[in-house]
Amino acid sequence: MKERNYQELREIARRCRIDALKAIYAANSGHPGGSFSVTDILVALYFDEMNIDPANPKMENRDRLVLSKGHAVPALYAVLGERGYYDVEEMMSLRQVGSHFQGHPNMHKCPGVEMSTGSLGQGYSVAVGMAIADKMEGKDSYVYAVTGDGELQEGIIWEAALSAAKYQLDRFITIVDCNGLQIDGQVDVVKKVQPIDAKFEAFGFNTIVCDGHDFESLLGAIDQAKANAGSGKPTAIIANTHKGQGVSFMCDQAGWHGKAPNAEQMAEAMKELGGEM
Repeated sequence: MKERNYQELREIARRCRIDALKAIYAANSGHPGGSFSVTDILVALYFDEMNIDPANPKMENRDRLVLSKGHAVPALYAVLGERGYYDVEEMMSLRQVGSHFQGHPNMHKCPGVEMSTGSLGQGYSVAVGMAIADKMEGKDSYVYAVTGDGELQEGIIWEAALSAAKYQLDRFITIVDCNGLQIDGQVDVVKKVQPIDAKFEAFGFNTIVCDGHDFESLLGAIDQAKANAGSGKPTAIIANTHKGQGVSFMCDQAGWHGKAPNAEQMAEAMKELGGEM
């Protein structure tokens, strides 16, 4: 296994949470809860795993990531900025008219965004289509689809999962940001989706469960998924996370699904994250 600097990845994730929250605060609108739960997943992929080139976002044979839970895009914008796709300060125009940084990912406006998403479930199905196309063209790249556990209530997810298994997409990797909460409360109270690993396994996937905030656990799971290439089976990683991870008063609180902090809350969050207003 390759050597990794987990402390460096944790530091990058800390900065990304600060960047994302600053943009949400400036816009007075956005989704901090799900952005914070998915941040470590995105940092692991963009800073350790994916074959990409920020200077050439459309590089042939690049790995691609589709953020199907598109409302968490402040985290994606922050990670892409920290990775060098653009100056991270540009994302402070989040949700403004004419900005490249819309409230949901827009592939035509923001470099590094592979697919416009927002309608839950649809990004996942497009990611499966990308993986099918790559296989038909004989490419050895990977396609990652990042979805939420609440998003798994959408039927289109499971239609696409059936196709991933049928076409033996063993370079298609699903990562479920499993934070247990959605806009209306607890996921399994709104509509039960557990056991997620058993469901994906029944649909023909290899399944791995990991800690979505522990880089050693998370990257180990991704390594296992990539080692699955050639098996004829797609892989689903169920990453257990916390909504609002990194800020104590946001953590595991459904109310922070889609609202911006006020000035007092912002000051407290920046203090906890080690950032400045």
